[in-house]
Amino acid sequence: MWGHVYMRVIGRGVCFLSKPSTYNTAYFSTHINQCKKSTQSFYVFHTTRKHHTTTDMAYTTVQKGSANTFDFRVYFKDSDGKFISPFHDIPLYHDEENKIFNMVVEVPRWTTAKMEITTKDKLNPIKQDVKKDKLRFVHNVFPHHGYIWNYGAMPRTWEDPKHKDESTGCMGDSDPIDVCEIGSRVAELGDVIQVKALGVLALIDEGETDWKIIAIDVNDPIASKLNDIDDVDKHFPGYLKATHEWFKIYKMPDNKPANEFAFNGEIKNREFAEKVIKETHVFWRELITGSRPNDVGLALDCVKKAESPYTITGEEASNIVSQQQEAGPPHPVCPSVNKWHYIKL
Repeated sequence: MWGHVYMRVIGRGVCFLSKPSTYNTAYFSTHINQCKKSTQSFYVFHTTRKHHTTTDMAYTTVQKGSANTFDFRVYFKDSDGKFISPFHDIPLYHDEENKIFNMVVEVPRWTTAKMEITTKDKLNPIKQDVKKDKLRFVHNVFPHHGYIWNYGAMPRTWEDPKHKDESTGCMGDSDPIDVCEIGSRVAELGDVIQVKALGVLALIDEGETDWKIIAIDVNDPIASKLNDIDDVDKHFPGYLKATHEWFKIYKMPDNKPANEFAFNGEIKNREFAEKVIKETHVFWRELITGSRPNDVGLALDCVKKAESPYTITGEEASNIVSQQQEAGPPHPVCPSVNKWHYIKL
């Protein structure tokens, strides 16, 4: 599955990370610390990777730039080798009749780098979020380390910042809808997995509605036993409580107040979640077809939506990617990324 292997020579021995996640900054920095006495080092890093997926559509990713830098990008290709947008070209539904959705994994579980589909760059690659001219890492707020689920987004959804949700009373945050996948497998950045929605948490982030779909990979060994939000506590006791706490406190180490929620923090059921997904899909469709003006500066370039005024050719898509920096080895991160933070509510 991996094109290359990262190696670090340590004295007479070699430390192999045979299936490296260049995006797992805590893991990477740990190995850098273990390799401090290295007298010689070299990197062989992957630039293209075929991803875990259960669809008949095989997606690959292409890395540009170096992980842990401002230039890092992950672009997507379809099974024909054409560059595509993970926001606009990957279908929302894998199986619409049975309500099985595609999810693009942006942040593998336990990692801290805040990676996301960028909505304002052409072809919408995944890159690390930036705030106050610094790459963003989520804090490890005890007892949580990094993200406690595989975190990502549902393609072809969009939370309209001009739509006031009747249930939350707030506008959308202008992003694809977020997903917390709670299965047992630790995914890789860029995986396209198939999930069923179990429920939804309505985070109110700086006055905007920021839906968090709770979902599970349909291929998880226990997926058949999880069909609605009440099933989660039966089989994963404590997980929903931890999820609520994580979203409530994760910004507090930056001296921000605890986050707020609609519905007094209640996680709504599967039916409600599917309604939210369907509604945000409609908002996206209005945007991509031009029936709703793009007055928020989103990059709407797509390859597979023939009815869209924003459709580009495969050659144009390749030219966009070719202008990016070539892939390079990951940069080390500041040790403070691994610091524990303690919060008292």
